[in-house]
Amino acid sequence: MDDVQSGQAWVEFCRALEKAGEVVLREKAPATPLDRAEGYRYLTRLVREMLYSTVENADPDFPRFHELDRVKIGADNPDNVYLSANIRGDRTYRITGTRGTIAYFSIGSKANRYAKDGTMASTGELSDRDLAVNPDGTVEIIASATPHDRNWLPLAADSTGLVVRQTYLDRTTEVPGSWHIAQVDGPALPKDVDPAFLARALKRAALSVHGTAATFAYWTETFMSRPNELPDFGQDMFQRAGGDPEIFYLHGYWTLEPHQAWVIETEVPDCPYWNFQLSNWWMESLDHERRITVNKHTAKLDGDRLTIVVAARDPGWGNWIDTCGHESGTALLRWLGAKVHPVPRCSVIDLEDR
Repeated sequence: MDDVQSGQAWVEFCRALEKAGEVVLREKAPATPLDRAEGYRYLTRLVREMLYSTVENADPDFPRFHELDRVKIGADNPDNVYLSANIRGDRTYRITGTRGTIAYFSIGSKANRYAKDGTMASTGELSDRDLAVNPDGTVEIIASATPHDRNWLPLAADSTGLVVRQTYLDRTTEVPGSWHIAQVDGPALPKDVDPAFLARALKRAALSVHGTAATFAYWTETFMSRPNELPDFGQDMFQRAGGDPEIFYLHGYWTLEPHQAWVIETEVPDCPYWNFQLSNWWMESLDHERRITVNKHTAKLDGDRLTIVVAARDPGWGNWIDTCGHESGTALLRWLGAKVHPVPRCSVIDLEDR
């Protein structure tokens, strides 16, 4: 309480944010004006999100689903509508809504430790494969530590949040669901703001900004060891950070000269959904208004073979992905629900030679 009354809690919050700025100046991070500006913008987005989740929407007795609007973390999927809510593992929650017509739905309970060690372990998962939808399209899900007969999302003692993924194949025709969450038998009214809580919340927010930025900067530096590839770096790292267990992740780092193209060729497995996306060095997906992603619905295939061409300009063949003025960045190919997970063949070519 004294730290809030004296102002020390705010001073420490601001100093911690200043320390988080060092992530943008990492030795291996690109120093172009564009990349550096995106790095600092990334931190402002993280500050906005972490303050909302730790201060405004932190009460596990009165959770609200919150859409991650323009907050791009850890290779966010341009095809996704992400929702999140803060909860506690010793509570019971009723989640109600409509399934909609969107291609894929999943909800997971997570133990968010980004502020501590950069992980977000899964503590329970429920996806379309097991979801029971009523004839009128409505759904009820119970999230709890004790089993429930229908649409049960397990919680663990250390569960801190829920993450909903709603994935489009075709944004022009599909409609996502609408969702609401409430604690079962919770208190009628929220408590007044507690000074001790606020001091802790400010500290958590700053640590989460720094921890999140540092975690994914480390990932990019790991991917830099194999430039212009999409290898399997091992799925454990991605699952520990909150990945969907239904997805096989192929992350990579790319670097190109203006006259070069990164050509990615692969067989496409039989699966409900896949996509490829291009991201910046900070692992934020690039501008969604430009051609930075391709998926199962939008791609042009040659039989079951996919060719992606990452370049500054459209070469007139393959599935072109726009680098959007960047010289380097990260990329991700997702296979969702596939039984086999092809690793693409990648090469860098000179477009002036073609």
